[in-house]
Amino acid sequence: MHWQKDDYTISTDQSKLDIKVVHDYLSNESYWAEKIPMDIVKSSIENSLCFGLYYKNIQVGFARVVSDFATFAYLGDVFVLPEHRGRGLSKWMMTLIMNYPQLQGLRRFLLTTKDAHSLYAQFGFVPYPQPERLMAINRPDIYKDKK
Repeated sequence: MHWQKDDYTISTDQSKLDIKVVHDYLSNESYWAEKIPMDIVKSSIENSLCFGLYYKNIQVGFARVVSDFATFAYLGDVFVLPEHRGRGLSKWMMTLIMNYPQLQGLRRFLLTTKDAHSLYAQFGFVPYPQPERLMAINRPDIYKDKK
């Protein structure tokens, strides 16, 4: 699927993704995947529903959803390159993700964020209602430790 807005396009076609752009941002700019290896990025893309954001066919943003498309989804690796921020693109991408046909009727849709709470709150995300029930294996430095 793809959507057009002015000179911007969002597409779920994985063949259009510029994996180097995604890897460079995640590895060098993100706080959540610093130093992530390229092979891990490739595998994560292959096993996810991806939304690429393009300006005149040049990739400038990304998001991916991991889901069984029945009960659960996890939203991750969401970014818009700094020079394209402030144009409502993250809101547009989130609107498309939240309205994507296969992601309707899910019992649980999760994400983690350090700094974008106000964006995600606009789409119904709230702090986990029973945090005492949520457990995780969390290895935030897993990619930093690899040589």
